[in-house]
Amino acid sequence: MREFPLPLALTARLSPVVVLAAVGWALTSSPATPADQHNEAQQKSTSTPSAPSTAAAATKSYSASPAPCGSVATATLKSLVPGAKTAGKEIRSTDEKLRRTCSWNALKGYEYRWLDVSFEVLDSDAAAQKEYKERTAEKSGGGAVPGLGDAGYSVVNLTTEDKQQTREGVVIAQVSNVLVVATYNGSDFETKKAPGTDEINKGAIKAAKDAVTALKGSR
Repeated sequence: MREFPLPLALTARLSPVVVLAAVGWALTSSPATPADQHNEAQQKSTSTPSAPSTAAAATKSYSASPAPCGSVATATLKSLVPGAKTAGKEIRSTDEKLRRTCSWNALKGYEYRWLDVSFEVLDSDAAAQKEYKERTAEKSGGGAVPGLGDAGYSVVNLTTEDKQQTREGVVIAQVSNVLVVATYNGSDFETKKAPGTDEINKGAIKAAKDAVTALKGSR
């Protein structure tokens, strides 16, 4: 067999080494493969702490309604609804945790009076504020009640049916995520006249203030 000259034989023996070395250099200097990028991303994800979430959960100041029949002071009840049982009567609700109402009514002589107080628990302060604005917009013609919860509103209306007048006052108050609503009305079945606007308005506001105080005391 013919022998190659030494330089050529040495070159032939060394060429695989050179090729392997070149391939190794190419692998180390070539762009990262998808697998390499995936591994690098995993390393970064494990070494870099995740950023805290900026979305804060809405807090509820009140999670349930207080007992409505104990929300109005006895003295207030006796002055607004003479002859009524001060214990009141709670009106059943589909969800008593979120909405509760108590009612007092009595006929003393020919004078009839009716008082309702309700608590409505919403998901957040913003939801209660939105509902408050919608309801007060529906009951136009009233005015603000300063110092009553976060916001307070009062309106009085007169209705006549079969010549019998009834005057009704409605007070709506927002207290954090709760709406407090007091409804007070009256009639005189002898004269067929209704009580004065001032009497009904002040009575509804007084009942609402008692209810707001009871709500705040329930926390």
